[in-house]
Amino acid sequence: METNLKRTPLFEEYAKSGGKTIDFGGWELPVQFSSIKEEHDAVRNRAGLFDVSHMGEIFVEGNDALNYLQKLLSNDISKIQIGGAQYNAMCYENGGVVDDLIVYFLEENRYLLCVNAANIEKDYDWMISNAEGDVTITNKSSEYAQIALQGPLSEEVLQTLTETDLSEIKSFKFKDNVDVAGNNVLVSRSGYTGEDGFELYGIPEAIVDLWSKILEAGKDKGVIPAGLGARDTLRFEAGLPLYGQELSKDISPLEAGIGFAVKLQKESDFIGKKALIAQKEAGLPRKLVGVEMIDKGIPRHGYKVFKDGVEIGEITTGTQLPSTKRNVGLALIDSKFTELGLEVEIEIRNKRVLAKTVATPFYKRAK
Repeated sequence: METNLKRTPLFEEYAKSGGKTIDFGGWELPVQFSSIKEEHDAVRNRAGLFDVSHMGEIFVEGNDALNYLQKLLSNDISKIQIGGAQYNAMCYENGGVVDDLIVYFLEENRYLLCVNAANIEKDYDWMISNAEGDVTITNKSSEYAQIALQGPLSEEVLQTLTETDLSEIKSFKFKDNVDVAGNNVLVSRSGYTGEDGFELYGIPEAIVDLWSKILEAGKDKGVIPAGLGARDTLRFEAGLPLYGQELSKDISPLEAGIGFAVKLQKESDFIGKKALIAQKEAGLPRKLVGVEMIDKGIPRHGYKVFKDGVEIGEITTGTQLPSTKRNVGLALIDSKFTELGLEVEIEIRNKRVLAKTVATPFYKRAK
């Protein structure tokens, strides 16, 4: 069948594992292999393997790379050491978000930015338009593929394929040029599921080879391939934001609850800093809060939230959690209505039904 959708190098592997694909931001990607619930449970209790090759890789190099990134990004890049990674927001002047991303400090004057797939071109253009000094910005997204092994058994399974001691790679650290089953890859330890896990970056041929080898190595441990459906329920349950829902050009990182990645006190004047300081000083107009249904119904993205007949915000993400069956959502609402336990109404199919504000995240793994 003819398609204009982009495909990752692992596309042919999906068919072997029974992957059902959908259009995800112009990419033909697997939404599920077995079922969302089965894949969600596998990651929470064992491990699941995700293809995240659609993510973008943009390199920043040069003598002024650090100063440039300090101006471009919200976190304090000077705090990262070589071999370290850091979560960041890239903002517009008004404090809205261009994208959220991970920065890897590869070596002196050389950084890798992992950006969201749907934002690759927009991010690259923004980065180029704000370039200053001795800095080279290169979009190498098409030269890389990436897979993520997530879950409590991730280290045990991956360790069988490499002589590098993976226990030495701590959270938000990485090692480059690691031999995994005969393939040279960058191995980082972060994730988007609320579980322990690893990301493997490499040339497409290496990642295709590792997809089947990791699944084989983890077969007896119950490791299975996982799709976008479980990736979304896992990240949502763990309270991790999704660009386009919890973050956007109209939603600031402070409103979205990722203020930990915004260093307003850092000396560098990053783009959006003044707007974010003003927002914080005036008091955030909106905040992200958890909601749980009291009446029947599932809160979905875009549903309006009301209090005493007045619209106070909307749902950014909502679902029935696969493991606990709770009908919950994240809602961006007027800050005056974010106290826990407050009853609100959510408009579902033109009917307003009762819900209450609750604490997030909905899941936190035991250390």
